[in-house]
Formats: sequence, C-alpha cells, structure tokens
Amino acid sequence: MNDVLAILLESLRDGYVQVSAFVAVTVLAFGLIQYRTNGAVLAALEENEKLQVPFGGLLGLTPGCGGAIVVMPLYVRGSVSFGTVVATLGATAGDSAFVILALAPEAAVYAYAIAFAASVVTGYLVDSVGLGVSRVDAAVAKLSPATPDGGTVVDGGVRPNPAHDYAGPAPTHAHETGPDRHSRVLTPLSHLAHVLWWLAAVAGLVLGTLYLLWGGPEVPITAGADFAGLFTVVGIVGALLSLYLYLVGRHYVGEGEVARARDSFSSVYDTLTHAAMETSFVTVWVLVAFLVYEYFVLVSGANVATLAAAAGVLAPIGGAAVGLIPGCGPQILLASVYADGGLPFSALTANAIAQDGDALFPLLAVDAKAAVVATIYNFLPAVVVGVALNLLWGPVFGMAEFGFGVL
Repeated sequence: MNDVLAILLESLRDGYVQVSAFVAVTVLAFGLIQYRTNGAVLAALEENEKLQVPFGGLLGLTPGCGGAIVVMPLYVRGSVSFGTVVATLGATAGDSAFVILALAPEAAVYAYAIAFAASVVTGYLVDSVGLGVSRVDAAVAKLSPATPDGGTVVDGGVRPNPAHDYAGPAPTHAHETGPDRHSRVLTPLSHLAHVLWWLAAVAGLVLGTLYLLWGGPEVPITAGADFAGLFTVVGIVGALLSLYLYLVGRHYVGEGEVARARDSFSSVYDTLTHAAMETSFVTVWVLVAFLVYEYFVLVSGANVATLAAAAGVLAPIGGAAVGLIPGCGPQILLASVYADGGLPFSALTANAIAQDGDALFPLLAVDAKAAVVATIYNFLPAVVVGVALNLLWGPVFGMAEFGFGVL
C-alpha cells in the first residue's frame, strides 16, 4: 500500500511540475500570439499548406511536448493537414530531450536533427500520396464493406484533398459561446481555482527548470520550505487544481471546451483561461499514463529501457518500440540509459522519431483512430532510420566521441 500511495503522489507531482508547467507556457505563448495578431498567424498557416509540415515539425522539435500539443487542436478543426500531425509527432522531442540536452548535448543535436528531417519527409509523403485517415477508412471499407443489416458504417469517400481529411468526432464539450452554467458558489470558486492554478504553474516552471538544470535528481515526497518540499507541494496542488478545472471548473470559466483551436481571444484573461483548460486536459491524460505505466512496472517488475538496452543489434527496433508507448516517462528512462552508455545512438534516434510524448494524448482523447494511424506512420521511418544507422556505423563505433557517442 505504501508503494501504491507513493506512486500516486509522485505521479501527481511529477506530471504537473515536469510536464504541465512547461506545456502551459507553450500553449499560452501561442495563444498570446493569436490574441495580439487577432488570429492572423492561424489564418496564414491555413493559407500556406506547404509550410504546415515543417511548421509542425519545428513545434514538435521544441523540448517538451507543449509545441506539439498546440498542433493537435489545429488538425481537429481542419486547419492543418494530417501530414502535419505526423511530422509534428515524429519530430516531438518530449521531456526526454531535457535529459539528453543536459547530459549529451552533441548527441541531442544529431538525433533530433535526424528526427526532424525524417518526420518532415514522412509528413510530406503522407500528404502527397493521400495517406490521411479517410484513405485508411476507404481501404477498410473495401476489405470489409458495410452490410445492410446493421454492419459498421465507414466513410468510404476520399475527399479532393485527402491531406485535410479530418472527419472525426467533435471536440469534447465544444460549445458555441459561454460556460455550461452559472453558480453563486462554483463560478467564483472556479475563477479562484484558475488564478491559483497559474500561480502553481509559475512556481512549477521555476522548480521544474531547476530540477532539469540539476540533472533530474531523485526528489523525495515531503512537505517543507526546501526544494523537495516545494517541489512536492506545488506539484500535488497544481495537479489537483488541474483535475478540478478539467472536471468541474471549465463548465463555469471560459467556454467549457477542450482540444479545440481558437481563431483568437477577446482578452488576456480569456487567453489565460484557454491555456489553463487545455493544459489541465493534457494533465489528466498524462496522470493516467503515468499511473498505468508505473503500476504496470510495480506489478510486473519490467523495465522497458533495460529491455531495449539488452536487445543488441535489435536495439534500434527496441528504441522505436519504446517510442510507441504514449507519454514521456519511458522515453526519459531510455534517454537516461543512453546517457549511461547502455544504448547505441541508433536506438536513441529511433526512439526520438517514434515517440509522441504527451502530445498524443489530446488527439487520442478526441480521435483515437487518427492517433493510432499517426503513431504507426512514425514507427516505420523510426525503424528504417535506426536500423540503417546501426548497419552503417554499428553500436560501438564512435561511443567515446562527445562523451556518450554520436554514432
């Protein structure tokens, strides 16, 4: 029971300080740009389709998952192509980027540059060939056509531009205007929770930055005025506030919607509210992923990073397989194993391409089919590039260069 409780508290704390605080800054920055330009950035992106794929790749390349998370609602509203989603998720560096940048910066430059190039090429290929979700639906329809007696109905038509083929479900709790309802108690309480959430986000950003600069040390669960105490208290409080805002507060503050891009915002407070609600939505999914993964490890005793390290010449495939796991926890473990010299560069690069980090959760929650297809599309180039690097240079050559090796 002590282990179960410790995992719960650590997941709440780490999910907020190590992920949510950084996501909040990125989502807020994009929202403020939208507010200041009155939606001009989004309009320009919609009009310049050829720039969408590299734009998504650059957002995914930013350390952490905030930049990539911004792209998912844009796809849901039909503003960017499915190839842009693939490029964004493929280039996503995730939180493991902080580990590699701190411990092996030269290797990080090589790995993420290769991941960016491979992801952009894949994204353009998906758009040019027309491998969007509707194309997959059309193929499924041919293999298993709908039956007149209540069989599965699929979208069998491919639109003129299969790249922008989003036909998934509407975003959760999407409303035209205004919150769901007003309450004398819950409305002011939700506004207070929103303000406190941003205070926790600022504190979490400072603590999370220090944590990364110090190399990601083990932080005990404790309460106090020292770093460990503040790290724990701010993380748990911020996570609980996120749960409240997602489950209750968003119905009384803002528009009650999640996973949807906005053209612009009416005020700075409106922008802050949108960023808080979007980040809280991501936080909930990150917490679920953390708990599922950590409890699985507790029960099974498995260590995915160690398994990948023991794969030998199959290490790149193992690294790509670890990348299939949503969230940043397994990827951070794999990055740590690489920094300790337990993995070749080919496995790190394959993992960098295959991993989607926490950016997959918003899309997974709204349109699981699109999320699965995008993940598969990124797994294939991850294996090809990883195995090619392993065959060309091997897992040993160059390991002494730059401390941890580049090849």
